[in-house]
Amino acid sequence: MTILKEGIKPGMCSDHAGYELKCMIEGYLESLGVAVEDFGTFSTDSCDYPDFAHPCAEAVESGRCYPGIALCGSGNGIGMTLNKHQGIRAALCWTPELARLARAHNDANILVLPARFIDPATAIQIVDAFLNTDFEGGRHQKRIDKIPAK
Repeated sequence: MTILKEGIKPGMCSDHAGYELKCMIEGYLESLGVAVEDFGTFSTDSCDYPDFAHPCAEAVESGRCYPGIALCGSGNGIGMTLNKHQGIRAALCWTPELARLARAHNDANILVLPARFIDPATAIQIVDAFLNTDFEGGRHQKRIDKIPAK
């Protein structure tokens, strides 16, 4: 996997709607020898995604974790929360091709998955595409440089 960094765990978070898929993805990554830092939630009890998105985003921004994977029912709420952080480029992806493009063209550092709209096999394909795609840089870098608010 190309974007994982030696000694830095990926961060994961979800709300109640994404909990079960988050656990499945975490188990998949651990089967590959990739330990993750899980920012919660830790059950299917109703909860608020910002409570878990903000700590995950802060960990990715600071470099303590890289990259991030976040889930909620549609992916929209948790993605909006993550993208409030200046150093985060969270991308909502529901196909492997979107994940590849998010990495290659946008240097996305958090993958957002819509847990209620994808099956587990598709989720694994999306995660694999995201983790195995490098940022192309070049003409895309100047666009990334224009993202932060002034």
